[in-house]
Amino acid sequence: MRTKIGVMGSAAPDSTRLDSGKILVEKAEQLAQAIAKRDVVLFTGATTGLVYVVGKTAHDAGCFHVGISPASNEQEHVGLYHLPLDACDTIVYTGFGLKGRNVVLVRSCEIALFVAGAMGSLNEFTIAHDEGKIIGCLTGTGGVADESEFLLQKFGKHGTATRVFTGSDPDELLDKCLQNT
Repeated sequence: MRTKIGVMGSAAPDSTRLDSGKILVEKAEQLAQAIAKRDVVLFTGATTGLVYVVGKTAHDAGCFHVGISPASNEQEHVGLYHLPLDACDTIVYTGFGLKGRNVVLVRSCEIALFVAGAMGSLNEFTIAHDEGKIIGCLTGTGGVADESEFLLQKFGKHGTATRVFTGSDPDELLDKCLQNT
């Protein structure tokens, strides 16, 4: 069975357009390439922003990409949530909204990788921590990914099976995570 890797992080559409966005897009593309060259299945929230870049790039490179949607169906996915369809091989429509989708996404994966990320990603990070997942944070991208050590020191629970790895090189980060599955 192939390892299931979830990518979570900044879905803000402007995260790829700001001046710093060019660097973030390059990091997201590097992460996608690192994922695509391994025999894994990619899961995302079927969303926009940097997560879209990772999903679309990995998909186009031949990685099987499963999107977990907050919507009940394709029409709601596009019309209500304004989410794309072109980056995924298949989309699971949960109908659970954004927060409910986050639980399904995290629970579907053995590894949760974070690239940047704000409040929604923080929600996914805490779910992954509580669920004892292997967590990888691509540092140098900002947001949750760069603040994971602080979050764990301040709020981390003892006794979970969670293992958190950080790094700025996507290949090395992914290797660390995969070696611990």
